[in-house]
Amino acid sequence: MFEKYYNKLEPRDQRPPRLSEMKISGAEIAQLRGRRRSKSRISLERVTGLSVDQKFKLVQKELDDTKSEIRHIRANAERDLQHHEAIVEEAEIRCTEVQREVHEFEKDILKTISKKKGSILATQKVMKYIEDMNRRRDNMKDKLCLKNVFLKVQRKKMLLQLRQKEEVGEALHDVDFQQLKIENAQFLETIEARNQELIQLKLVSGNTLQILNAYKSKLHRAMEMSLNLDKEFLLRKELLEKVEKETLQVEEDRAKAMALNKQLRKQLSEFRAPQVMMYVREKIRNRDLEKTIRMWERKVEIAEMSLKGYRKAWNKMKITNEQLQAICPAGK
Repeated sequence: MFEKYYNKLEPRDQRPPRLSEMKISGAEIAQLRGRRRSKSRISLERVTGLSVDQKFKLVQKELDDTKSEIRHIRANAERDLQHHEAIVEEAEIRCTEVQREVHEFEKDILKTISKKKGSILATQKVMKYIEDMNRRRDNMKDKLCLKNVFLKVQRKKMLLQLRQKEEVGEALHDVDFQQLKIENAQFLETIEARNQELIQLKLVSGNTLQILNAYKSKLHRAMEMSLNLDKEFLLRKELLEKVEKETLQVEEDRAKAMALNKQLRKQLSEFRAPQVMMYVREKIRNRDLEKTIRMWERKVEIAEMSLKGYRKAWNKMKITNEQLQAICPAGK
């Protein structure tokens, strides 16, 4: 402990070299040991040790240095722990955001592309999604730049305040360290409680996100069903209009049929059946007329046959006259 304290006080370049740091042979080491033993025997009476107060101050100083070093190591460890916790939290948030973006991309883009593969609309939708993502990232970058500038300004202010405190010479005592330690423990408990609340809120947020995605899928199905119902409604409306037109046409036809039926009923009501003898006489007269018609038709046929015979004879006589007229001029 005294050697450690002495090394702290004395600069390294002014220290005498140690035996372990010297590169000498084994014979020289044995020779030096023999000289040291002889000198220690001679000057044993001259050596004086440290007093109790000096030892106490030395131990107290070493204890203070050890406590300060432990505090420094603990502060560094807490800072590293907070840094790693922040990195883990950032990674979890980033992972959640990536999963949400993947889900939204699959829902909004991939389903549309699978339905309309190779179409210009699908390409435009993908390009619009990429442009929106770049725009959101640019906005996030601007916000983080502003936040970074604000944190740098705060850091400068804190460094300025710390420098002013160091210039004034304000120092912390053990009581202040104990108070800060208690407050630090309280703050750590509060931070732990807040972290637990944050974990619970993350779980609730994850469940809420799952429920929201389920409702979004239900809404998407409902929208598709609504579109199908709208199309079916238009088809039914067109069919209804067609049925109404056919109904009007049928009504017109029914009105015409009713008028015709009324007219026929009126004629039927005004109809009077003839007597039986008159009917028999008309029937006999009709039969006689039919026989007369057939007889005259037969006479017409005979007359037509006679007319054909007369025409043939006439044509022959006409040809004979033409031949005679052709012969008579030749005789002259």
